Amino acid sequence: MTARSADAGRAGKNSSARSGGNSSARSRGKSSAGSGGGASARSGGGPSARPRGGSSVPARPPRRPATARPARGGRPVAGGPRRLLNRLQRAWDRPLTAYYLILGGSLLITVLGLVMVYSASQIKALQSGLAPSFFFRKQLLAAVLGGGLLLIATRMPVRLHRTLAYPLLAVSVFLMCLVQIPGIGVAVNGNQNWINLGGPFQMQPSEFAKLALVLWGADLLARKHDKKLLVQWKHLLVPLIPVAFLLLGLIMLGGDMGTAIILTAILFGLLWLAGAPTRLFVGVLGTAMVIGALLIKTSANRMSRLACIGATDPGPGDQCWQAVHGIYALASGGFFGSGLGASMEKWGELPEPHTDFIFAITGEELGLAGTLSVLALFAALGYAGIRVAGRTEDPFVRYAAGGVTTWITAQAVVNIGAVLGLLPIAGVPLPLFSYGGSALLPTMFAVGLLIAFARDEPAARAALAALATRKPVFGRKPAGVRWKTMRRRVKKRPSGER
Repeated sequence: MTARSADAGRAGKNSSARSGGNSSARSRGKSSAGSGGGASARSGGGPSARPRGGSSVPARPPRRPATARPARGGRPVAGGPRRLLNRLQRAWDRPLTAYYLILGGSLLITVLGLVMVYSASQIKALQSGLAPSFFFRKQLLAAVLGGGLLLIATRMPVRLHRTLAYPLLAVSVFLMCLVQIPGIGVAVNGNQNWINLGGPFQMQPSEFAKLALVLWGADLLARKHDKKLLVQWKHLLVPLIPVAFLLLGLIMLGGDMGTAIILTAILFGLLWLAGAPTRLFVGVLGTAMVIGALLIKTSANRMSRLACIGATDPGPGDQCWQAVHGIYALASGGFFGSGLGASMEKWGELPEPHTDFIFAITGEELGLAGTLSVLALFAALGYAGIRVAGRTEDPFVRYAAGGVTTWITAQAVVNIGAVLGLLPIAGVPLPLFSYGGSALLPTMFAVGLLIAFARDEPAARAALAALATRKPVFGRKPAGVRWKTMRRRVKKRPSGER
């Protein structure tokens, strides 16, 4: 009789663990009928069966819900993507993110530009009776000099940058006046905006005028901001607008409307950052558009460029030849391109393959993957510049970082838009990418400004100081040190400390 009651009790326990509360009640009834109430099931801590002899059988733990079932590796399935997103967000919010994006993005753009300049300029050099690597060697020399300027700019304090603003502006105005003197200025492709330095070297002073306007305008607006003068519209306009129009006039004397467009974009960027009222902003923008329309209307060359937007046929007199063959180069590249050096359009079909239309050659040889990579690098550089300008408390840093970001992104948009047939061909190079030392040197100095500003943030300085004092062993953190999101060194507390 005792054995049967124990068997019935164990049967009731197993049935209760499988079926929940109802089966537990049934098993309790069966065990009571078979043994006279010697077994019971408890709903709070799980079912259990207790035989009449006094020995107890341990209860099984309750089953976990299906949604919380651990996956392979012991981590919940639903928490994986959320945890990954949280980690990415913490990494993106770190104080050195902008610093790494600016430094890494600019270097990658420059290196990839050197590769594409070498690939796109070989045929052009051979057609001119030069060595195949002629343009590449000049660009490499400019990149080395620009790298030195970048390092100098990153190590210069903000006060010294502000001191250079007025001398740089004066030198830029003087050089642009020299361009208009016969015998000194050199005309290239119908635009007289170059100075011959001897031999194969030339300089375009208008490229340095962009950097001069950024530094001088940022210093001017910062001083007025400190004196609480930017609330008056006349202090927003004078002397910023007259000096900007002086630079634009000297540039337009040489016929270079593309550089004038970029300079105008820098001016509007500075006004926007300074908090110009909407009426003032719209008024200046309307005036610039009217002047630009008159300049385009009075030039047959500019009108023909405007007519080539979205063109798919060279048209009468092959006036849209360059725009159409740029589209041909992009279309023939496919997803992964024809291979580095295998472009067909650079064999005399596409004019200026290594300068204004190097993005088209990139699309033909590296395909959609290559062009999207270039766009992603410029987007990262632009985001980092906006982040530096938005997080600083120094007005000069805000205006200068915003001006440099406006300059680089606006020039990239104008160049790429022209290659895609969405904008008229303005004749501006792709920053850090196209051939041209006069454009590369001031741009790399401007990137050095952004790097210096990104390093100068308080949180970034603390993070760099922490990285300098940290001595990892094979990439591991020192024992007893925990790294927060802001990368501060925090000692672990003893277990008994509160």
